[in-house]
Amino acid sequence: QVQLVESGGGLVQAGGSLRLSCAASGFTFSSYWMYWVRQAPGKGLEWVSGINPGGGRTYYADSVKGRFTISRDNAKNTLYLQMNNLKPEDTAIYYCAADFLFRLTVLSRSEYRYWGQGTQVTVSS
Repeated sequence: QVQLVESGGGLVQAGGSLRLSCAASGFTFSSYWMYWVRQAPGKGLEWVSGINPGGGRTYYADSVKGRFTISRDNAKNTLYLQMNNLKPEDTAIYYCAADFLFRLTVLSRSEYRYWGQGTQVTVSS
């Protein structure tokens, strides 16, 4: 069965760092674009970052550019998000998602083929 399992979330002070991981199984990980999407309390889904199947191209929302780094290790079927200089507005549930297509937005979960369960990131001031 297909699984995407996020880990690494937690509580951190503003200015701190966290590294999220997403362990994938049950599909050909190296054939998929991978994404991080977040949802803050009371808000809709926000596209955060994407990476192409081979890992050579990365894309970021303006809100996180220069602070977050997406990467992947296809040999380990794992996606990562290194988050530095965290801000209170980064507080959200962070999801990893997979799809065959290149996307820079998210309007609906149904646009992406696979989703993880999410991991909570809380940034205190």
